[in-house]
Amino acid sequence: MTTVLPPQKEAPAETYTFASRPRAIHSRSKYRESAAEQNDGPASYGNIMYDRRVIRGNTYALHTLPATAPLDPAETQRQLEARRRAVARKRAKDQQRAAAPEPVEGRKHADIQTDLYLEELSDRIEESNAGCQTDAFLDRPATPLFIPAKTGKDVATQIEDGELFDFDLEVHPLLEVLVGKTMEQALLEVMEEEELASLRAQQRAFEALRDAELVEAQRLEERERRRREEKERRIREQREVLQKENELAEKVAARAFAQQHLAELLPSVYTVLQQQGFFYDPTQRDVETGFLPWLMEEVSSALERRCAARTVLDMLIKDVTTQRVEAFHQGADLSPDSK
Repeated sequence: MTTVLPPQKEAPAETYTFASRPRAIHSRSKYRESAAEQNDGPASYGNIMYDRRVIRGNTYALHTLPATAPLDPAETQRQLEARRRAVARKRAKDQQRAAAPEPVEGRKHADIQTDLYLEELSDRIEESNAGCQTDAFLDRPATPLFIPAKTGKDVATQIEDGELFDFDLEVHPLLEVLVGKTMEQALLEVMEEEELASLRAQQRAFEALRDAELVEAQRLEERERRRREEKERRIREQREVLQKENELAEKVAARAFAQQHLAELLPSVYTVLQQQGFFYDPTQRDVETGFLPWLMEEVSSALERRCAARTVLDMLIKDVTTQRVEAFHQGADLSPDSK
């Protein structure tokens, strides 16, 4: 820890005096400090354990510092608010701008120039042609042939006729080579043509054999197809025959079972139906359903009429008896007074 000595008012003569007050040496920054930081005086001390430039933990994934310091959220919010107010002010100013009134009937608005100097406006651009005469160009001279500079010395040798080449003697190997090469080439061409002809013949024979094999294969395939279809048809017919035989056997068995069952069922059914009244005599049924109900109704109506007549007769008798009794009582009451 660095300590600063306090200033002494009076220094002994035998001690060393400093020209300036002692101070701790500050660590210089890696980057250039701004003028404001230079004028602030010495930097304050701090704990390096809280410095972002000190890497702690894994050194393989180093934390890179941004080139520019991040903006303060409050400052960013103020800038956004200022920009929003400017946009709203501009929109309100555009809305408050007075618009031109509607034209009166028979007139219309038109765009006109209000500049200091008027300019004629036209859809067609004005054009004009102008020409000038120039001197004729001279023909370019031909490029001279390039001749390299001569170097070295010329040396000549005298050779007489027949010293280097004898035509009659030197022409034999050349002729042998030319004629031999020509004959060899001709033989090669003839052999190639014969080989091509034999190849074409073999190809034609192979194609003929292949066509014959294809025809035979098609014939065999067609025969196999017909045989397969015939086999399937016969199998289908046999299955149909077997199915019909099974159906016939089932029908015969069902008929026999039905006959055997009905042989015992018919008498009991007839008996039950007869007991329940399904088999009846028409005359008896007519008498029971037609005559007897009518007869009962007639008898009932006759009895009702007789009962009504008796009731009426009883009422008449009762009325007559009641009147006679009343008359008798009235006569009995009058007889003493008469005496």
